[in-house]
Amino acid sequence: MAIDVTEQDFEAQVVERSRELPVVVDFWAAWCGPCRALGPVLEKAAAAREGQVVLAKLDTDANPALSQSFGIQGIPAVKAFRDGEVVDEFVGNQPPAAVERFFDALVPSEADALVAAGDEAGLRRVLELEPARADAAVALARILHARGEGGEALALLEGAPGNFAAEGLAARIRLEQEDDPALGTAFAALDAGEHERGLDALLGALEGSPDGRREDLRRAVVGVLDELGVDHPLARESRRRLAAALY
Repeated sequence: MAIDVTEQDFEAQVVERSRELPVVVDFWAAWCGPCRALGPVLEKAAAAREGQVVLAKLDTDANPALSQSFGIQGIPAVKAFRDGEVVDEFVGNQPPAAVERFFDALVPSEADALVAAGDEAGLRRVLELEPARADAAVALARILHARGEGGEALALLEGAPGNFAAEGLAARIRLEQEDDPALGTAFAALDAGEHERGLDALLGALEGSPDGRREDLRRAVVGVLDELGVDHPLARESRRRLAAALY
């Protein structure tokens, strides 16, 4: 079921509400034939995702200021709002399949919801649905690693090449198999949130290490930096130190 919105309540019903759920706004007019054709398709798609998305209808003739502010030049015009911003849009009548894809992109899939929940059974289900999904593989591998099941964790991570988090965790598991007390201390520090101490130890271990071990140390460091994020001050300094140590 769609809600009717106007210039008076647009801020509350669309902009603010989109901070809780995606809101799809149908800019339409009574005289517009394509609008009348698209309306039921939008309503059906929204009804199928009840509780996950809101459909709002705005009469462009009755609300010209809003139409102008959003640059509406042709109708039907459909805009999707999330967190107060337009995140997707299209103009003109669209076939049902295209409308379904538009809505699908706004709401979490079953796999998205299971990854967010993060429990082992759910993560295994995600990998049944989407075997190449790296975020699920990494999350499940972390659970297995913490439980001491490094072999299965490594097998999962091999299915996510090119993912810094996956490669970093795989490298850590291989390095832990060396039973090096210094590296054990480094990983314990990282697990305790002492990132600077842990990174110092990993970077220090690079000097004099053979090529294979150096590559795993590099991947382990990069995995930590990826987790910290590019703008973290420690990450910036550690990237500089890593480059200096390698080259």
